[in-house]
Amino acid sequence: MSTENKEKFMLAAIRKADENIITGKGGPFGAVVVKDGEIVAAFGNCVTSTNDPTAHAEIVAIREACKVLETFDLTGCEIYASCEPCPMCLGAIMWARIDKLYFAADRLDASRAGFDDELFYSEIALPYHQRSIKPIQLLQKEANIVFNKWNNTPDKMVY
Repeated sequence: MSTENKEKFMLAAIRKADENIITGKGGPFGAVVVKDGEIVAAFGNCVTSTNDPTAHAEIVAIREACKVLETFDLTGCEIYASCEPCPMCLGAIMWARIDKLYFAADRLDASRAGFDDELFYSEIALPYHQRSIKPIQLLQKEANIVFNKWNNTPDKMVY
């Protein structure tokens, strides 16, 4: 794909971020999912308008792209984000099997704008006992019974 097309798609993501400021639908973030040179989904962040902390632009665009394409596997797609995705969004991009990620602003730019993405990146790198929310593991053996059942299910849909 040409640099010109990539820039066109990135500008679409940036416009979605800008629209959010104008409409008040959410934070200054936008994302566009592209397949075969066509925009499949384009959304801005809508955390505050939906009261959903997971409604980041990338997540909402991925959800819509999956609906439009009728699949949970977005192999063959690219995502353009107005800002470097936070760890949650990066995880969703990876789970969706999106081939390429392009972003404009980075996590430090987001931090200067008052968003704490860098905090989340730092927390994930810490051992459990050093994190601000210290996870407590319970019933691992019982949970692994379910995983063993999954492993032994011959007709499962792997994702």
